[in-house]
Amino acid sequence: MKLYRRTDEVLHYIWDPIEVSGVPEARDEYHSYLPRVFSMLSSTIDGKEIIDYLIYVERDMMGLSITNESKERISEVVDILLNYREQIKEKAEPVS
Repeated sequence: MKLYRRTDEVLHYIWDPIEVSGVPEARDEYHSYLPRVFSMLSSTIDGKEIIDYLIYVERDMMGLSITNESKERISEVVDILLNYREQIKEKAEPVS
């Protein structure tokens, strides 16, 4: 599943709220959030629920402060995920 792998990479290398992407031993740090984000990505139209979920994770599960900057970063992450979804979908559709 190409989109699942891409989602994993985006969460680890781009979202990366605790800045562990440069630590090889932490490659699985965000795996527990991956199934839910992927599920939401598969069914969302605009990604708002993914944004809300990632804000919840950062604030309530990780104890991080949510600033306007972090909200913008999360929104950019979701835009990247939505773009990957569309690219993968377009490549999978047969040309008529």
